Amino acid sequence: MGVVAEVWRSSVRLLSNSPQLNGGSHHHKSALWKWSGHPKRTVMWTWVCGFMLFSLGVISLLTGHVVSHLEWYSQQLSKHSVDMSRREPIDVWKSKYSKFFYGCSERGRNFPPAAQEHSSNGYLLIAASGGLNQQRTGITDAVVVARILNATLVVPELDHHSYWKDDSDFNDIFDVNWFISSLAKDVTIVKRVPDRVMRSMEKPPYTMRVPRKSTPEYYLDQVLPILLRRHVLQLTKFDYRLANDLDEDMQKLRCRGNYHALRFTKRIQSVGMKVVKRMRKMAKRFIAVHLRFEPDMLAFSGCDFGGGEKERAELAEIRKRWDTLPDLDPLEERKRGKCPLTPHEVGLMLRALGFANDTYIYVASGEIYGGEKTLRPLRELFPNFYTKEMLANDELKPLLPYSSRLAAIDYIVSDESDVFITNNNGNMAKILAGRRRYMGHKRTIRPNAKKLSALFMDREKMEWPTFAKKVKSCQRGFMGDPDEFKPGRGEFHEYPQSCICQRPFSYDKSSTDDEEEDIPEENHNSTSIRHEHLSSPDHERDEVFPD
Repeated sequence: MGVVAEVWRSSVRLLSNSPQLNGGSHHHKSALWKWSGHPKRTVMWTWVCGFMLFSLGVISLLTGHVVSHLEWYSQQLSKHSVDMSRREPIDVWKSKYSKFFYGCSERGRNFPPAAQEHSSNGYLLIAASGGLNQQRTGITDAVVVARILNATLVVPELDHHSYWKDDSDFNDIFDVNWFISSLAKDVTIVKRVPDRVMRSMEKPPYTMRVPRKSTPEYYLDQVLPILLRRHVLQLTKFDYRLANDLDEDMQKLRCRGNYHALRFTKRIQSVGMKVVKRMRKMAKRFIAVHLRFEPDMLAFSGCDFGGGEKERAELAEIRKRWDTLPDLDPLEERKRGKCPLTPHEVGLMLRALGFANDTYIYVASGEIYGGEKTLRPLRELFPNFYTKEMLANDELKPLLPYSSRLAAIDYIVSDESDVFITNNNGNMAKILAGRRRYMGHKRTIRPNAKKLSALFMDREKMEWPTFAKKVKSCQRGFMGDPDEFKPGRGEFHEYPQSCICQRPFSYDKSSTDDEEEDIPEENHNSTSIRHEHLSSPDHERDEVFPD
């Protein structure tokens, strides 16, 4: 009858909107008056409407079972569709809807082949900037810029003068031959500018720095004329120098460069996978925690981390390295969510989300400010605490002088982890978040620092269940689910939406299997636990957290 009623309403709307009935919108009242003044027409329309109702009633009786089946199927699709906005329990180990999404960066049919070296517009030299992951953004963007300029790309130079002072070259970290061959259809890449070209040049290669997030139009208008004139051009400090928003073909090229062409050397890959296997041997699943808590990072943030006057003096001295940094109010920066979480705060967040204290965690980090004293609260919350130094000490010895190669080990283990969690929104956090989305939306948790900061400041004023519930509420939308970002928002390296495709949804039993594992909060261990007791063994169910 719901279908009949809807058809009837549609018929009434059709009749009431008819120009014969209305006489146009400006004569609505007079039209109704004229209509009511013709009894023959009234009788005729009464018969017509009655016949329509009778016919619809018969159809409904004969096909009611079909309608009911369609309505039921529609309800099932609505119930089980990929609608992540519903406030349902969240599995902290994996995204419920990850199976519907996959990385797709294949070359389009109409994407022209790469310009050959002899017919390109010249040679493009790139000097990447920063640490490993910051340089990675520069390398992937350099591939796209070379394509925009129709240039031959020379294998990028890595930064030897940053804070880490790592003198590793490209081929010490990445498989250079694979990089060149895998992108051969997109961009021609050479290891160096040919000697004959260098000898023919009257002046050294022209060097320039482009503004951050420059558009393709900028490169064509401002950079290409110089390349054509000088034939060899170097772009320095190349990190985030390409606009976030590009057309789909160029975005997919970005993904091919980042997720397929940039492959670590066999030596680095071997050490990284050994660490992963050793973690897997101890635990079926583990989480990787990236702690960006080095002294330079803390000093740059301008935040206060509870270390008193000694800490403030030490960080203030480091801060003098940057002449242009403004004076910041540490409390205001924390309220704005600009401060990285301390290791202790990371541990509290994880426990509040539902990870039990017997969870195995791998900590990816460089030099931790405060050393073991800073890490102790996290170790107490999660005794199964491991680092690359603990798991591969002998294999790491040849890599110890090279911070970028050590960072590559952390990158590999973090990428292979079941859950990746970061205490900041830095370069590694963004790069790995994007990669994990591309590789099937593996669970990636980033702290909602702005909301969490208020909770951490007030955590001693509330019971643990209240604190945990509030943390879960804060983190909803920050758990790496497919719908967290709207297309076009966020850094492309963090959310490569042009390179993520969705599988057609089909209703079947398997689509509901995970729902049976979701246990509401009331069924969890209801024993109240205060912060100082969190390191004691417990048997909390850690798979899901509801509101």
